[in-house]
Amino acid sequence: MNVLPGIAAPSAFFARQRQQLALWILALGAALLISLTLAITLGPVRIAPLQAWQITAHELGLHLGLDWQPGQWSIAQHQIVWRVRLPRVLLAALAGSGLALVGVAMQAMVRNPLADPYLLGVSSGASVGAVSVLAFGALAFAGELALPLGAFGGALAACTAVYFLALANGRLMATRLILGGVAIAYCLGGITSLIVLTADQRELANSVLSWTLGSLAGTRWDELGLPAALLLAGIVLLLAQARSLNALLSGEETAATLGVDTTNTRRWLFVLVSLVTGVLVALTGPIGFVGLIVPHITRMLVGSEHRRVLPVAALIGAIFLVWVDVFSRISFAPAEVPVGVITSLLGGPFFIWMLMRKSARERLNA
Repeated sequence: MNVLPGIAAPSAFFARQRQQLALWILALGAALLISLTLAITLGPVRIAPLQAWQITAHELGLHLGLDWQPGQWSIAQHQIVWRVRLPRVLLAALAGSGLALVGVAMQAMVRNPLADPYLLGVSSGASVGAVSVLAFGALAFAGELALPLGAFGGALAACTAVYFLALANGRLMATRLILGGVAIAYCLGGITSLIVLTADQRELANSVLSWTLGSLAGTRWDELGLPAALLLAGIVLLLAQARSLNALLSGEETAATLGVDTTNTRRWLFVLVSLVTGVLVALTGPIGFVGLIVPHITRMLVGSEHRRVLPVAALIGAIFLVWVDVFSRISFAPAEVPVGVITSLLGGPFFIWMLMRKSARERLNA
C-alpha cells in the first residue's frame, strides 16, 4: 500500500530530529565526562586521570571488582581530588547548566536574544540579597539557608522591578526590558558596593568583594545538593513547558492562538528564573554572560525548538563553565582569577558580535 508523501515526510523528519538530538546528547555527555576528568587532574599538582577515578570510586564504594586500595595514592592526592577539586568541578558543571537554562528561559519569556540574568539585573539583585546576609547577618534565623534565601529574595525583587518597568499597555516591550534591566543592574551594583564599603569588618569586606567577582573556590560537598535538586526540577519543568516556550518565542498573538496563557506562564518563569539564579549566586557569586553565550551557541547547533535546546544547552553550559574554571585556576598560577572575570572577558566581545550580526541582518532585510 502506498503512503502519501505528505504523511510520511513529517514522520521521517521528526524521526531524524530525534536521532540527531540523541547523538548530540551522547556526544556532549561524553565530552562532559572527559571535561570533568581532565578538570580534576589539571592544576599545580598534576594527578593522573586513572588515579582520580580510583580515588573517586573508592570514596563512593564502587570497587568494580578491581583492587583499588588507598595505598595506591598519597594522602595529599586524596585530599586534592576528593576534598578540593571534585566538589568544585561538579559545582562548575551545575552552575553552568543552571545559568544556561535560565538564559534559554529568559530569552523565550521576553522574546529578546540579549536577555540574560546578568544583563537584566537578576544577578545584581541576588548579589544585594546575599551580600546583605554576609555583611549584616540578615535572615540569621534561617541558618544555612539564609544565604540562598537572601539571594533568591533579591533576585525576585529585581526581576519583578524589571518586569514592571518593561510593561507598556499590558505588554512587555523588548527595548524597555533591556533599558530597565541595565538601570536596575546599575542601581543594585551601587548598593552592593555601598554595603561592601560600609561593612564593619575589613576582612569581611574583602571576602565579600572577592565573592562578588564570582568564584568556585572553597566548594564543599554539602553545598551541591540544593543546586543539583533545583537543576533537575528546573529542566523537568522547562521540558514539560517546551511547547509554551516555543509559543512565547513566536510572539504574543501566536501564543494566545495556540492556547498558551502568556501571563501565568511568564509569572512562574520569573519565579523559576529568580530561584535558580538566587541559589547559584549564593553559592558562586554573580557569574555573568553564561546565560547569554550558551543559548545562542546551542541554537546555532540544534535550532530553536526548546525540546532540543534545553538538554543541549544544559550540557554545553556545564562543559563551558568547567573549562572556564580550569582556565581561571591555571592561567595565572599560583594566583587564581575569579571565574566571573573570565566570563565577562568572553561575554563582552560576544555581546558586541551579536549586536554587529543583528545590525548586518537588519541592513540586508531593509
